[in-house]
Amino acid sequence: MPKPVKTVPPPSFGLDRLETPIGTALLVTDADDVLCALDWHDYEPRMRELLRLQHDVSDLNEKPAPQSVRSALSAYFNGELDALRAIRTRFGGTPFQRKVWTALARIPPGTTMSYGALAAQLGSPKAMRAVGHANGANPLSVVIPCHRLIGAGGSLVKYGGGLHRKRWLLAHEGVVLPSPLPKGEVDLRKQIG
Repeated sequence: MPKPVKTVPPPSFGLDRLETPIGTALLVTDADDVLCALDWHDYEPRMRELLRLQHDVSDLNEKPAPQSVRSALSAYFNGELDALRAIRTRFGGTPFQRKVWTALARIPPGTTMSYGALAAQLGSPKAMRAVGHANGANPLSVVIPCHRLIGAGGSLVKYGGGLHRKRWLLAHEGVVLPSPLPKGEVDLRKQIG
């Protein structure tokens, strides 16, 4: 007689929302109250796909994020740039993606790095495109600061939450940005006062 197979319930992930100066942030935490995703309301399908790929999660339950996560994010948006370090995170991804995301977390607020420089730092100087792809698959926007990666000439190339958010985040951290804005970019700093 075959042994009965134990079914393992799928992991439980909660979804919460946090209003920020640049839009509503979606916060996804796991059963241990660890932050597994942060994305923007207008990019929810992308976030859900990353959760499916990295955590095999398709369902999210409405659940408040821990106050410690909400407080740290609010503090960051209020100018305490190091507050994000207090947030516990968990991410899936490939070994290379995890290597890139770990390196991103080490870029201090108020500084930027080019894709090529990060690839060289990781010991793969020709892997700029792979770094770019890993950066684009980052499930923890803002907390794992993918916005701090820029093009070699200082250009603000791609950002999963929109270039207007990348520009705002960098300016918020004190990075001097080129002016005037490229065609089609919106300056959110003017909208929030």
